[in-house]
Amino acid sequence: MPADELNGTLVASKLLADTADRVESLKNTSGKVPALATVLVGDDPASHTYVRMKANRCADVGIRSVRVDLDAATTTEQLVTELRSLSADDDISGILLQHPVPHHIDERAAFEAIAPAKDVDGVTASSFAATALGFAGYESCTPSGIVRLMDAYDIPVAGKHVVVVGRSHILGLPVGMLLLQRNATVTYCHSHTTDLADQVRRADIVIAAVGRPELIRGDWIKRGATVIDAGYNPGNVGDVEFAAARERAQWITPVPGGVGPMTIAVLLAQTADAAGAPSGTPVRLLPDHTR
Repeated sequence: MPADELNGTLVASKLLADTADRVESLKNTSGKVPALATVLVGDDPASHTYVRMKANRCADVGIRSVRVDLDAATTTEQLVTELRSLSADDDISGILLQHPVPHHIDERAAFEAIAPAKDVDGVTASSFAATALGFAGYESCTPSGIVRLMDAYDIPVAGKHVVVVGRSHILGLPVGMLLLQRNATVTYCHSHTTDLADQVRRADIVIAAVGRPELIRGDWIKRGATVIDAGYNPGNVGDVEFAAARERAQWITPVPGGVGPMTIAVLLAQTADAAGAPSGTPVRLLPDHTR
């Protein structure tokens, strides 16, 4: 029987609705309007599209969007100055640096210029440390979205063997840390892993996050496993061979419509958190929405 899909669009819509309610409550009680500053360096068409999408979602939930466009020739020092200025601005609740930035910019130095209290994208070393140690803080949005998506479908994590394929600082590494906090056994695979297929075959939960189309073959998937595809490649192709993997898995995320919508929803939820909005309600789907 083919796997059921984890509907990120549905879960994200519920998270956005909850965020909108929280933002409205904050406005009514304090008059405060959360504001998300989005910093974009250069003229990459995909990045401009993502920023527009985020601005539209901000409007949907009542968050003020502040867009900062910088020339492609902007230096690391100039970008750091801009991010520090936004961090010091009391009218700004959260800051997003759209990545990737141009190659000549030190991306890590730019991330670290964002004040941890406004790091709603979860990209600073402080946020990563909080994730790894289980402290309060802002989680990287895509990893947090993955965990929230699995929570919505009541997919068990404790005691499961998770294989994360990819080890980026804002996706692979933190998603493993989040699942380790939930008592999963986590294995990281990367470009130097020599037995990737064997590692994937042993996984109860596979998280693909490398940006290589259909790197994970369908016949590698353990029967009954959960497959989370966080990759996105041209032509709406993920990192997993979807059709073949679906024949073996129990749950699988589509591309698009799986992980992607969750990323933006978490970003806005954490912006509401940073503004002091009341706590949200975790999304849980009724049984008729899960199978």
